[in-house]
Amino acid sequence: MLGRRGPAQAAFTNPEVKELGELAGADIRVQEDEIALDPLSQAEVEQSDDRKLKRKLEILGEFATRSPAEKRRTLTIRFLVSPVELVGNEAGQVVGLRVVRNQLVADGRGGLRAEATDQSELLPVGLVFRSVGYHGVPLVGLPFDEKRGVVPNDRGRVLAPSSDAPIPGVYVSGWIKRGPSGVIGTNKKDALETVEAMMEDLASGKLPSPDHPQPATVESFVRQRQPEVVTYADWERINQLEMDRGEPQGRPRVKFTSTKEILAALNREE
Repeated sequence: MLGRRGPAQAAFTNPEVKELGELAGADIRVQEDEIALDPLSQAEVEQSDDRKLKRKLEILGEFATRSPAEKRRTLTIRFLVSPVELVGNEAGQVVGLRVVRNQLVADGRGGLRAEATDQSELLPVGLVFRSVGYHGVPLVGLPFDEKRGVVPNDRGRVLAPSSDAPIPGVYVSGWIKRGPSGVIGTNKKDALETVEAMMEDLASGKLPSPDHPQPATVESFVRQRQPEVVTYADWERINQLEMDRGEPQGRPRVKFTSTKEILAALNREE
């Protein structure tokens, strides 16, 4: 796993990196020289006073001194390197990845960017995965922060661009709320925060009153927009069917892997 900048700039969260260190089938390896902070990163860490960031660096430091458990695989996390060339053999197979060593320099906007040096190395590899990343896209009628790829919000309440005041009745959760980070537990906490904001607004009378408040009106509206909607009752049925499919194989479940399969199981073929 390659990172073009240093450990202090790594975007992964503490739960994410801790889970990497708990993989049942792989040891984790971190090079001590690559997690040693350069002067600019050290100053950045000291000025931020970010406890989560400091804990992240501690976790990586623990990985660097950990003795291998001789598991089947090894996950190596590299920092301050960027891929510059895939190297193949005569058969057209990938056999190596050339990476260049980076150094961190000030970007002129208060941050640090990676700058290539003249040092490089060839890593022996037989398979390459490219992480394309994630960036939110605008939704019609909602404000959008192009740089961060999120809808501006306060605890999930969408904020009007002209006044930074909450737009009544409009909320967001997940990556479009905070950006692409975190694990399932992070999303649960994130969603809870948004729901708490909604309930606070309901209790204080800040939510707009719908013209047609009947529950059936909501269901009709959703089905008009998304005919393939799956209800909670549908989910319960799918859940039982998946467990039934897995039982003959001694597995907890065999999942349906497409919308077409799910709709067919619910007798709602497209």
